[in-house]
Amino acid sequence: MPDFTREQQHGGRVAGVDEVGRGPLAGPVVAAAVVFGAGVPDDLAAIIDDSKKLKSAVREAIAARLPDVPGIEIGLGAASATEIDTLNIHHAAHLAMQRAVARLPRLPDHVLVDGNKLPSFGCSAEAIVGGDRLSLSIAAASIVAKVVRDRIMARLDVRWPAYGWERNAGYGTVVHREALSSVGVTPHHRKTFGTVRRQIEHLAMEGRA
Repeated sequence: MPDFTREQQHGGRVAGVDEVGRGPLAGPVVAAAVVFGAGVPDDLAAIIDDSKKLKSAVREAIAARLPDVPGIEIGLGAASATEIDTLNIHHAAHLAMQRAVARLPRLPDHVLVDGNKLPSFGCSAEAIVGGDRLSLSIAAASIVAKVVRDRIMARLDVRWPAYGWERNAGYGTVVHREALSSVGVTPHHRKTFGTVRRQIEHLAMEGRA
């Protein structure tokens, strides 16, 4: 389970940052930055974990409670499918992280990032492999980012229901891939991703692109 050790060791305002959505075929990549300015309540710390390990209902409950934690700061950032195609997913994810930190009330003293590479934040920062399993701030950021991105995909699903985005969040499930073949590519698809790119090439060969 993650704890608050790294934040306490550094001192000051430490932001945990994580992103969600590197792998899907559609939708944005979303990042969150979380600063627990007055620490983490014990009962909340006991249930915060890597978002991938939590059921949807638990993530939603934690995300709903976080804004009421004394001293907390939350920043959100995203990079669109178009930006992903232009920059590549790695650089787009870093852009989303930078936007999340920039949307905090003020620049933190230090940033903890889940992963092994760092974008520039304008302050000291460190990358932690598996950080969402080690740091409460990063884990909380992973939960916020996951909840926000899932809501975005659910809203997009209303307009583009064939792809099953409310259930698959844009990942390449069978339903999603079948819809790509039968319905085609939407403005929200990542056109540089292999599965989508191949479908565009196929449609072009058939004169339907």
